[in-house]
Amino acid sequence: MLLMKLNFSSNAIYSIGILFLLSSCKNEVRTTERIIEKPAIAEQKSTPLLVRPPENGVTPEGMVWIAGGTFLQGAVPQDKMAMNHEKPAIKVAVDGFYMDATEVTNAQFAKFVKETGYITTAEREIDWEEMKKQVPEGTPKPHDSILQPGSLTFKKTKVSVPNLYDFSQWWKWTIGASWRHPNGPESDITGKDNYPVVQVSFEDAMAYCQWAGRRLPTEAEWELAARAGSKGTTYFWGDDASILSEKANTWEGEFPVDNTQEDGFELSAPVKSYSANAYGLYDMAGNVWEWTSDWYNTNYYKEHAVSNVTLRNPKGAGTPYTPNNPYAKEKIVKGGSFLCSVSYCASYRVSAKMGSSTDSSLEHTGFRTVASIDMLK
Repeated sequence: MLLMKLNFSSNAIYSIGILFLLSSCKNEVRTTERIIEKPAIAEQKSTPLLVRPPENGVTPEGMVWIAGGTFLQGAVPQDKMAMNHEKPAIKVAVDGFYMDATEVTNAQFAKFVKETGYITTAEREIDWEEMKKQVPEGTPKPHDSILQPGSLTFKKTKVSVPNLYDFSQWWKWTIGASWRHPNGPESDITGKDNYPVVQVSFEDAMAYCQWAGRRLPTEAEWELAARAGSKGTTYFWGDDASILSEKANTWEGEFPVDNTQEDGFELSAPVKSYSANAYGLYDMAGNVWEWTSDWYNTNYYKEHAVSNVTLRNPKGAGTPYTPNNPYAKEKIVKGGSFLCSVSYCASYRVSAKMGSSTDSSLEHTGFRTVASIDMLK
C-alpha cells in the first residue's frame, strides 16, 4: 500500500516528498476501559456524553447534527490497506456537535474574502527570511523567478509510472495557482460556485473559521461524523469496495495516466454530486482532502493504545512528528480526494489520513467546519 506524503514549506517552493511503503498488521484493543476527561475542577465528575442536540435548538444553516458517541478511532481489523499510522485503533468518546453538510464552497469562500479582504497563503509574496527558518540550514535561496506566489497543481503523465514514490511526476509547482485559479493562472472558478474551494492552507481555513464563528473538526470528530453510526466498517457505506464509483469521486483507471471517469468526474466535483451518509454529510470520502485541527504524529495511536483508557473529546497529539522529516509541522487531513485510487492512495477509507504542512495549499485540499454547542450560545 502506497501513501503519498507531501510536505511543502512556505508556499511550497521547497517540497519534501516522502512516500512510505508500510506493512499492515492487526492490533487488538482491550475492551475494559475507563473514560478520561479533564475537568475544570479536580473534584468534578465526568459529565454525561452529549448525544442529542439541545431541546428547541436551531440547527445552523447548512449544518447537520452529529450525535455524540463512543467508538474505535483508527483502522478496522478487516481493512487490509490500513497504514501503520492508523493503528492500533483507540477508543474515544466524543460529544455531539454540528458539522457542515458539505465542504466549504468557492461561493462561501469568496464571500469571506470579499468581506474581509483576506489574502490566502498561495497569493502572498514570499518572505525568504521567514521561509529559510523552515528548511535545512544552508539551503540556497532560489532564483527570484521561482520565488513567487503559487501552489501545487496536478498533471497527468503521458506514460505509465513504474515508481509511485516519486510524486514530482504528477505534481507541479505552478506560479499563479490559487483558490481563484486552482489548476494554474489559465484556470478559474467561473461557474463553479458549488465546487469545494481548494488551494487553501490550514492558516486560510482557520481564518475562514474565525470569520464564520466556526472551527475545524478534530480527527476524532471527523471520523465519528464520517461513520454516521456505522461503526467498524472500512468505508462510510460499509465494506463493499465495488460500489465506490457510486459513493465517491476518486480515481478510476491507471494512476496517474488515465482516469476512466467511471464516477463522472476527472478532477473535483460539485458538492452533493454523490449521496450523503446516514447523517446527511456529503463527500466524506473522495473529492477533496479536508483539514482537521489535529497535529499529524505517527506515534499518537501507539502511545495511547498502551493505556487502559477511553479518551474524551481528544484533540490529538500535543506536537507534530513525521519520522522522515524532522522539519515537518503537519496537520491531519482526512477523507481522500479525486486522486485517490486503489493502486496508489486508497484514502477514501474512513480511518485513512495524511499529514500536510500548515502552509501547504494544493489542488485537492479543502475543508469543512464544525460548531460546538457552546459556540452557538
